[in-house]
Amino acid sequence: MTDVQVSTTLSPVQRRHGAIVMLVITFLMWSGFFMVIPLVSIRYVDDLGWSAGAVGLVLAIRQLTQQGLTVFGGALADRFGAKELIVIGMLIRAISFSAMAVATTYPLLMMSAILAALGGALFDSPSSAAMVALTRPEERNRYFAVLGIVRGLGMSLGPLAGAALLRVDFAFVAFAAGGCFFVACGITFLLLPPVQVAAERSELLAGILMALRDRRFMTFNVLLMGYWFMWVQLTISLPLAARALAGTADAVSWLYALNAGMSIVLQYPVVRLAERWFRPLPVLMLGIVLMALGLGSVAFASAIGTLLASVALFSLGALLAAPGQQTVAADLANPTALGSYFGVSALALALGGGIGNYAGGALFSFGRDINMPALPWLVCMAVGIGSAAGLAILDRRLAPRVGQQSEVRG
Repeated sequence: MTDVQVSTTLSPVQRRHGAIVMLVITFLMWSGFFMVIPLVSIRYVDDLGWSAGAVGLVLAIRQLTQQGLTVFGGALADRFGAKELIVIGMLIRAISFSAMAVATTYPLLMMSAILAALGGALFDSPSSAAMVALTRPEERNRYFAVLGIVRGLGMSLGPLAGAALLRVDFAFVAFAAGGCFFVACGITFLLLPPVQVAAERSELLAGILMALRDRRFMTFNVLLMGYWFMWVQLTISLPLAARALAGTADAVSWLYALNAGMSIVLQYPVVRLAERWFRPLPVLMLGIVLMALGLGSVAFASAIGTLLASVALFSLGALLAAPGQQTVAADLANPTALGSYFGVSALALALGGGIGNYAGGALFSFGRDINMPALPWLVCMAVGIGSAAGLAILDRRLAPRVGQQSEVRG
């Protein structure tokens, strides 16, 4: 893909400034999200005695609703610009997370989760499209690697703060998470330049239809569902396993600290090393295989130490896969409707993540009931290996096209 044409409306200084702002608000968003969401299963399953399947269903509906509506968030960003959508979405997310402080019944928890999904739907794909629009192709993979470090910091500090506040009351966790989004909303409103993420303004549904008819792009997103199925286990089954093995909710923060610490220390150098030898799609496949093996090895974890070793392998795969999936999506997207493409791409997270959230909770409970605790981890491993195999087939089909583009550039 050539440089995103709309980014030329901003000067190089504005682009750098905007990219830095996106890094700052990304840290706040990930800190706020991971401050509260991983503790939802601990709060409602272990503390209040709800079933893991019921809580998994809440998380699954949030995932499906957010990523399903993100398609329209991306189309709106193409038409009206990314900044406005990001500001409104983060304001709604701030209110929804704060509402979880008083969500002591199942309907209230479900309502706050759906409201959180609406906010995320408005800022998710506009944020991704803005990041692409603010960077040039030759620097994009490295920017996404730095973005991974920032996300890792948020993923590390958020659960640590959440676990500390949980000792006082879950309401403090919810209010603090909402506060992160309030601050991010203000920074975006005041400092983010007006990023246009479409080369031309067309009818609202035109970009969505263009993306849906793009066979290569849609094949990639269908296969990416397996990646998201595994990734969301960080918010449902892995916290439950950590609590079960360690006997304390603090183990959830240990899990996230390890995952985030590896991202902070290894994300950039590992991605730089990988991109010297491989294209982004093979790096993505390698990352997915390592994630699958990491989750599969949880089946043999008998103590918190062995669980953390499995999480380390999973995290190594995730830090390889995350920049790869973003870079490949950007390469396959049509710059005339970047927001719509990233909105449609969110359907992979909607379906894969939604199914993964529900299946993770349900399989964890079912495996425990039938005395087969390895069940959820073996299923996750099978899903990941299948996803990687499908991407390998897609890579062989794309390789001649990539070679032709390289010859033309040469």
